[in-house]
Amino acid sequence: MSDVGKLLLITGVVVALVGGLLIIGSRFGLGHLPGDISVGQSNFTFVFPVVTCIVLSVVLTLVLSIIFRQ
Repeated sequence: MSDVGKLLLITGVVVALVGGLLIIGSRFGLGHLPGDISVGQSNFTFVFPVVTCIVLSVVLTLVLSIIFRQ
């Protein structure tokens, strides 16, 4: 397989895994952690998941550093 093909395959697998983790995470309260900003009005709701973004960043950094360790 060419290098571009391998890259596309790995990228597709990673995107599918991240999507699956987000679906599973939403069932366990990910996105509604303490520290996430949520502002609601009568016809408008703004949600900015600050803590969720930090948690996902740390987890993905650890996973990718383990995967790509040489």
